[in-house]
Amino acid sequence: MTQLLIKNGRIIDPANNVDTVGDLLVSDGKIAAVGKSSAKVKPDQTIDAADKLIVPGLIDMHVHLREPGDEEVETVASGTQAAVAGGFTAVACMPNTDPAIDNEASVEFISRQAARADMAHVFPIGAITKGRQGQELAEMGQMVRAGAVGFSDDGDGVANAAVLLQALKYSSMFDRPIMEHCEDKTMSGGCMNSGHYASILGLPGINPLAEELMLYRDVQLTKQAKARLHAQHISTAGSARIVRTAKAEGVRVTAEVTPHHLLLTDADCQTYNSNFKMNPPLRRQEDIDALRLAIADGTIDCLVTDHAPHLRSQKELEFRNAPFGIISLDVALGLYVKALIDTNTIDWPRLIQMMTIAPAQILQVPKGTLSVGADADITVIDPKTEFTVCVDKFASKSRNCPYDGWQLHARAAYTIVNGKIKHSLH
Repeated sequence: MTQLLIKNGRIIDPANNVDTVGDLLVSDGKIAAVGKSSAKVKPDQTIDAADKLIVPGLIDMHVHLREPGDEEVETVASGTQAAVAGGFTAVACMPNTDPAIDNEASVEFISRQAARADMAHVFPIGAITKGRQGQELAEMGQMVRAGAVGFSDDGDGVANAAVLLQALKYSSMFDRPIMEHCEDKTMSGGCMNSGHYASILGLPGINPLAEELMLYRDVQLTKQAKARLHAQHISTAGSARIVRTAKAEGVRVTAEVTPHHLLLTDADCQTYNSNFKMNPPLRRQEDIDALRLAIADGTIDCLVTDHAPHLRSQKELEFRNAPFGIISLDVALGLYVKALIDTNTIDWPRLIQMMTIAPAQILQVPKGTLSVGADADITVIDPKTEFTVCVDKFASKSRNCPYDGWQLHARAAYTIVNGKIKHSLH
């Protein structure tokens, strides 16, 4: 029996309404005790967490690991290495790979690659439709059997309403969420938010209605199907209002938001730096304010990175032709602190809740808690340590990140998965 003692830290476990200073004992990969440790305990290893936070392992339920098909950009191994460097003990990977994760064998492949990497847990998200083509449902039941925890055609919304309604009804049989990338392609087609800055930069815009129209439609379909809908990376004030109204009506809808939609605006695109190009695009300050309010009032449930790696050569194309997407797994915690803690939008317990038990409950995975007997997935956070973002030091294979050179504070001092230290600043 191997034991690890983490002592003298501020233990925050929102799942159990715990916020206290004390010790946490890990025994054989499980949480053995929470509180003041006994003098009789003789651990094999001790971590002094004085002035630090001891929290459940952080969960990011929206990342792109690019495997299979684009292993030169990212792999399950490199992506989970970036995850633990950022304090995440679990991630859910999107299925827009090449080929798409749309069958039982591909879900099993992801699980095998994660086991080989032996870093963070990886929960596969299966495609809603075969090949993510939006026409015919993928093998949902078989993917659930293989371990899929949700379904998404991320990168595309399901344009055919009848197909999505069928998907919602079918997914409800397994109580798995349909995770929608809300974008009506007939209303988008641009490369940044439509408006003042798109006009002066001479770039085609993406109308906010492209997101809001599909989100409103999806809410109505979800209401009829009595299913579960998860709105991915919402980015506008209008989307926040739609989710808020749907929840008030009792619709089973949840929502997520990214750090870039809480920190950056379309004004940042003025340098034509394609590291500020993502989908949904950066919006206006008014949208940031509305999204922060939606976090404060509980409308938005969880925080995700939408970690989307690309080759340097791809992002060096001119803004109009470069691919959408940025990465931030390595430094996401500091970004959330800057966006939400430093602005007094929410406090630490609420932030931890949004990054642990909230995504665990949406995906219905047994994570996100420090309950005795739970898997010892733990993040020890140093909330005051200051650092400069250096993309060349990222564990990720890619470097397409707009935060290079930013000054942040708060990062993972230790990331512990199944009782084993996978990352340490020391």
